[in-house]
Amino acid sequence: MNILDNWRKRRDGYRGTSLATAVGGAPDGVAELLSECELLRVRAGRGGLELDDSPASLGALDQLTPRWRDDPEELPWLGNDAGLYLGTVIVRTVPGAAWHVWPGGRPVVRLASGRELQVVEAGLSWAATGSPELAQVYAEAAES
Repeated sequence: MNILDNWRKRRDGYRGTSLATAVGGAPDGVAELLSECELLRVRAGRGGLELDDSPASLGALDQLTPRWRDDPEELPWLGNDAGLYLGTVIVRTVPGAAWHVWPGGRPVVRLASGRELQVVEAGLSWAATGSPELAQVYAEAAES
């Protein structure tokens, strides 16, 4: 049973159980769940880009033609995935970075310094406007 199944099971049995509570003791499960980013991976693949969870892939994403902006229904989903992918790359490559899920279910990346990055918001902005560039957000996190 994976972390999402555990959350659903608890949620069905107990009102008020949040994703944060369900994954509180399973940081690897959080990272696995948040790293899926299926829509972004499919769209990137269609553009000839394989997302390998590396910092270089963020720069490559920044260069994709933003065809998703033509679809107002897809844009927020892709932006959410972009933010989760950005967070995944940071967590996997920046020493001391880790996912933190707030009680309301909002995931952020917490750096070793204690600074929190609102990666989903950054991804949504990137998807809608192209700014901030994902590679730039990563560079700033890596310097912290």
